[in-house]
Amino acid sequence: MGVIEDVYEDLDTDVEFEEFEAAVEDKVEQMGGLADEETAAMLIAHELRDEEADTIADIEPGMNDVKFLGKVTSIGEVRTFERDEEDAEEGRVCNVDVADASGSVRVALWDEMAAAAVEQLEVGQVLRVMGRPKEGYSGLEVSADKVEPDEDAEVDVQVLDTYRVEDLSLGASDVDLVGQVLDTDSVRTFDRDDGSEGRVANLTVGDETGRVRVTLWDDKADLADEFEAGEVVEVGDGYVRERDGDLELHVGDRGTVERVDEDVEYVPETTDIADLEIGETVDVGGGVIETDPKRTFDRDDGSEGQVRNVRIKDETGEIRVALWGDKADREIDLADRVVFTDVEIQDGWQDDLEASANWRSTVTVLDEGAEAAGNAETDASGSGDGSGNSDRAASDTGLGAFAEDGQKAATEAVSGGAGGEESAGSGGTATATATTEEVEFTGTVVQTGDPVVLDDGQRTKSVETDASLRLGEEITVRGAERDGTIHADDVF
Repeated sequence: MGVIEDVYEDLDTDVEFEEFEAAVEDKVEQMGGLADEETAAMLIAHELRDEEADTIADIEPGMNDVKFLGKVTSIGEVRTFERDEEDAEEGRVCNVDVADASGSVRVALWDEMAAAAVEQLEVGQVLRVMGRPKEGYSGLEVSADKVEPDEDAEVDVQVLDTYRVEDLSLGASDVDLVGQVLDTDSVRTFDRDDGSEGRVANLTVGDETGRVRVTLWDDKADLADEFEAGEVVEVGDGYVRERDGDLELHVGDRGTVERVDEDVEYVPETTDIADLEIGETVDVGGGVIETDPKRTFDRDDGSEGQVRNVRIKDETGEIRVALWGDKADREIDLADRVVFTDVEIQDGWQDDLEASANWRSTVTVLDEGAEAAGNAETDASGSGDGSGNSDRAASDTGLGAFAEDGQKAATEAVSGGAGGEESAGSGGTATATATTEEVEFTGTVVQTGDPVVLDDGQRTKSVETDASLRLGEEITVRGAERDGTIHADDVF
């Protein structure tokens, strides 16, 4: 047995010996006598070993021909296309999705293999695939040179009818997922390497197990404008890719996003503001106590950027949040209850921490301040069940960290204020006792100075107080009300 045969015998490869021997002879000729047959055989063997992919997750665009095992999870239809060459026969292609425990990849079968795929392949078969990886329009795909069923091999694959966010794994395809829309972005354009223009937009959706960014490509990008935060959608035929260490669910030419009538609860796990540290990327939530107007600025590349600052407060503290780019256009008002996800904690002005909401972040308005106060007043007036609906409304949002700053306080304010108004109005004329009765009122500071003016979304009250207050801050005052003005003994 010669040296070429010896090296070949040590290889675990599907390449036939004649093909291996020819590759060795070509290598000897290419190196112009710098390598003998044994050295050339070792080089070819090394290249073949590099082609072996232990798992589908190991396959990357730009690799040479790879070989791997995978179980068929779906078989597409045969499509025809015109080749560039004149008088060339019509081309055919069939996409087959295969998976293993690490992920999934699309395999493109061409011409004769495409026709044979529809007739001979079945979902659940294990295939041994050899081909060339590349980045396709729907993510990573392998252009197959050779595909063979392997009846003896076993591949452990879990294929789900409907995924939850926690079920997503790198490489998964044909993913159907139902989730609540948390945030949307505008459509952006970019230039591809071939000179064509691409389009992309993002949704962020969440369910009870977590949240994921949904990336919409080209014609699907316009879907981002059709949905609003809070709606429930079903993403169909998505595929999972990784970006900056995070999994994303992508929607390509055959994917769908549709509004569905289902109940999905997303419960954000926010970090207390008092526990935030510089350099962290976290989720924070709170009631809005201050809003600034949007500002524009010029970037170094000549483009125009924009930013808007808001300040939020939870039970442990408060922090300024900088909203960059499209996030600056979000409608956020005083007393709204908001959750910001994936914000970066930075060193702000005067050694104060600041949260930066960039392209990766999401902005979700859980409840509007005026609506919260209105719902609380309905319960206090007897239209509700009187059994704590404001607390139920707070729990419905899935965020209890700052519930007391919003609806609970509004409920207390209304139940205190309604009694004063009823006493004054029941006889048609207010008595001296009624106008000097001690009241409690919760509202947002809409005017500072003398007097302070509070607004709870339904009513405004003038307040006499020496307390130092900020515009947009939500407070509760208690004291005697005379001639329409509350003389506050307590401010909290």
